[in-house]
Amino acid sequence: MSATQLHRDQIRDIVLTHAHLDHIAGLPLFIDDLFASLEAPIRVHASPEVIEIIERDVFNWNVYPSFSELKNQYGSVLEYKPFSIGNSFKARHLTITPSAVNHKVPTAGFVIDDGSSAIAITGDTAETDAFWPAISNVERLSAIFVECAFPDEMADLAAISHHLTPATLKIELSKFDRQNCPIYLINLKPMYCQQIAEEVAKLGIAGLSILEVGKVYEI
Repeated sequence: MSATQLHRDQIRDIVLTHAHLDHIAGLPLFIDDLFASLEAPIRVHASPEVIEIIERDVFNWNVYPSFSELKNQYGSVLEYKPFSIGNSFKARHLTITPSAVNHKVPTAGFVIDDGSSAIAITGDTAETDAFWPAISNVERLSAIFVECAFPDEMADLAAISHHLTPATLKIELSKFDRQNCPIYLINLKPMYCQQIAEEVAKLGIAGLSILEVGKVYEI
């Protein structure tokens, strides 16, 4: 996890989609880095299943210290905030509503609302049915972020690992009836970015583009 000083100073709420390593790898190091200076605990928002996995397999004293058992001079450094699918919760000024998606392990997508606009994000998923109805009636929906991890030629691997390809992405987007909402693709495997981009371009779907790392988007 590459955290700037601004990140270290301001981030105190972390929301997890699931417990795969590429989504939690920075968490232990982030808390470790801040341990002595935290005046309030880092709040980790996750499903009970994800919290159980993290406590059992990461913060278990074998892989990394169990921060939920430790305190600094100010008190606790880690606080778990369990959420359940369909029930909204707060993280600072944001209202976040988890939605079920279809991945290899318990995983959530989210609708994130700041009071003036909202975005939806699938997180890691394969073909999924609950997510699209959940976001179809969201007011002020300004953007959707959808994964597309593999090119079409790797459809077998995508199916086994529960990810999307451009072909299955097209099917997923046909389940969504909101017009004129920009859709950004995320979680492209770096080795296949160019190939995925070329295949996505051939889909000819209006408003669909690949999220650019480092670019600032205003919605």
